[in-house]
Amino acid sequence: MKPQVVGRAGVGVDNVDLKAATEYGCIVVNAPTANTVAAAEHGIALLCALSRNVAQANMTMKAGGWDRSKYVGVSLVDKTLAIMGFGKVGSEVALRARGLGMKVIAHDPYAPEERAKAVGARLVGMDEALETADFFSLHMPLTPSTERMFNKAAFQKMKPSARIINVARGGVIDDEALAWALEEGEIAAAALDVFSEEPPPASNPLIGRDDVILTPHLGASTVEAQEGVAIEVAEAVMTSLKGEICSSSINAPMVPNEVLEELKPYTVLVERLAAFAAGLVEGGINEVRVAYGTSRPDSLDSRLLRAMAIKGVLESFTTSNINLVNADYTAEQRGMKVVEIKETSSAKGILSKVTISIPSQSKFQGATVGDKIAIQGAVKDGVPFVTKIGEFDVDVALTGPVVLCTQKDQPGMIGAVGNILGGTDVNINHMTVGRTGPQETAVMCIGVDSAVGAEALQAIKSVPAIIEAVELDL
Repeated sequence: MKPQVVGRAGVGVDNVDLKAATEYGCIVVNAPTANTVAAAEHGIALLCALSRNVAQANMTMKAGGWDRSKYVGVSLVDKTLAIMGFGKVGSEVALRARGLGMKVIAHDPYAPEERAKAVGARLVGMDEALETADFFSLHMPLTPSTERMFNKAAFQKMKPSARIINVARGGVIDDEALAWALEEGEIAAAALDVFSEEPPPASNPLIGRDDVILTPHLGASTVEAQEGVAIEVAEAVMTSLKGEICSSSINAPMVPNEVLEELKPYTVLVERLAAFAAGLVEGGINEVRVAYGTSRPDSLDSRLLRAMAIKGVLESFTTSNINLVNADYTAEQRGMKVVEIKETSSAKGILSKVTISIPSQSKFQGATVGDKIAIQGAVKDGVPFVTKIGEFDVDVALTGPVVLCTQKDQPGMIGAVGNILGGTDVNINHMTVGRTGPQETAVMCIGVDSAVGAEALQAIKSVPAIIEAVELDL
């Protein structure tokens, strides 16, 4: 089945039913970077307008007034700006605020300390931010945990002189609570670009207030940003439709672009190793174990690899559409347990090896270790290879059909099998043998250009000294 994709031309996806999309394996992508600078610039514009009462003074003058004393503002230099939600936009706001001479703190439970330090900001807890800041700039997504995060209790912790700017999502502020806070002098002013209901109804308590600046969701409304968003979301949709991994997928396990580039060849390895192992299973699969040999056991984000392992296993015995989006959900629905193990490796790359183990009966006994099927692999020059089948060291490129044979190691075995394949016009592209010792048990792995077929496979099984043989189409 071809991938199904929903593209959102912007950052927020609160108008997409992510749960339903995930269940149906529909990929949801957005355009998270093209309008980053535009949104940050609008946040800074509102910050400056709010501090100097620009919008209010403009309206007064247009009505014929000249109220210099009424609209005395406050300086930004040496004031503390709290950035709530320290992602891409928040980081850009921090850079610009530092340029204005502001002290910057940030609250985001998921932001790394290094990102904050890089732009001269300091990560703090929610209470410290509320109690310390002179200005607040909101940049968090709308989620169940952030909905109405700024409520009466939050406003009561702020300074009476505090001012709040929202260019994130309207739902993160309780409008009634904000109107109350302004009326009671709990905070001084607000500037809002986004609203829970857009456009806001006339009954919204913030409409018409002199201490509130309103703009009609202009955060991404620059010529440059609109063009960039259109290009970015179109590229994301095309990438996803081609079945490739898209870094801006919302409901698939994703990692930063620089990490994704390093992980890409291993996603192919994990999927094909899992398919290889699942293809040897005799019966059902209740558990899959994925062991990563990595030099970064504490920092390896394996969510993407885990999803690819699930995809490789499930697609071996189901016609359902399995992808990065619904892999975990489908495994859970089928009662398939996935266990991940991160083992320290001294190898230079992000991963040195991956082992897929499935506790199950095998149709190929040469792949079993104890009570489980065990297949190990690595990436060599960008190509996925099986490096161990059961307890046998091999070297098999996972690029097409493979014939596996367990045999008694003795002269003439390679020629005997090769003659059978040649006689049925099947071309061998590579071959490897792993053995426990000279003239003991061996496993022969043969890569072929086309399917072998039942008749040729039966002929191979009939060769004296061949214990078992299977074909896997990868």
